[in-house]
Amino acid sequence: MYETLSSFAQTGGLLLFVFAFILVLIYALAPGNRKKFDRARQIPLDDEEEDRGRE
Repeated sequence: MYETLSSFAQTGGLLLFVFAFILVLIYALAPGNRKKFDRARQIPLDDEEEDRGRE
């Protein structure tokens, strides 16, 4: 009984994480999110320029 439940939990967990990973990939690579990720990519560079101006 324990081995059956353990095997089911392991298989179910693996399938859940694979499904979640695929969803994250779809979200990250969707063309509609490109502008949002481009703005987020520039945040560290913008902060450095602001810090230099304060010194």
